[in-house]
Amino acid sequence: MDVQDTQPLISHLIELRKRLLYCISSVLVIFLVLVYFSNDIYQLVAAPLIKQMPVGASMIATDVASPFFTPIKLTIIVSIFLAVPVILYQLWAFIAPALYRHERKLIMPLLFSSSLLFYIGVAFAYFIVFPLAFGFFAKTVPHGVQIATDISNYLDFVMALFLAFGVAFEVPVAIVLLCWTGITSPEDLRKKRPYMLVGAFVVGMLLTPPDVFSQTLLAIPMYCLFEVGVFFSRYYVGKGRWDKDNDQDTES
Repeated sequence: MDVQDTQPLISHLIELRKRLLYCISSVLVIFLVLVYFSNDIYQLVAAPLIKQMPVGASMIATDVASPFFTPIKLTIIVSIFLAVPVILYQLWAFIAPALYRHERKLIMPLLFSSSLLFYIGVAFAYFIVFPLAFGFFAKTVPHGVQIATDISNYLDFVMALFLAFGVAFEVPVAIVLLCWTGITSPEDLRKKRPYMLVGAFVVGMLLTPPDVFSQTLLAIPMYCLFEVGVFFSRYYVGKGRWDKDNDQDTES
């Protein structure tokens, strides 16, 4: 390999390392700010379950170290969630030089909307799904069974739901991208509405814990977001390829 060929590769690796350091530093700074409040953060996340538990019931810790490590683990996850805009910006800054002009026009609105929709999905899970789901579970407890949820198991459960709803709320962005690149069109998507409805329930089954209640609460918003994506995608139909041709004509 020629020395001149290796120089661009080395410069890209140096740039990638710089962007990764920025991402790690942002997560670390947020974590250092929040770690003192790790127990308070866990109490905030556990509040929807605690409010639905019977009088006298409480959460438990079955592992000796879990009362310490579980809130720390949650704080790390929260730090990553809060650093998502910084991480996405660093990703954009790394790939922007290789993008066409029309792609650079779309990437910033795309990053903003995807971050916003992810946070809306997490908020929907916390404020809407959790109270309904935990209230339903608390009312269906068999007689003689006492609710005593392990704090570590609870964290795994809510993080799975947070991630599932955050990713599911990205459906409009995915649809806009598909129509923008010309892979599909709003007309084709409208014809496939029955399949999309069934697919929403299948995805809800795969992404959520194995209960019909959580699956339904994820599937219905996903289908509604599908309709939102189809509505807005009509403004982006085929623009990706058309703008690419314009970019090439301008450069030539």
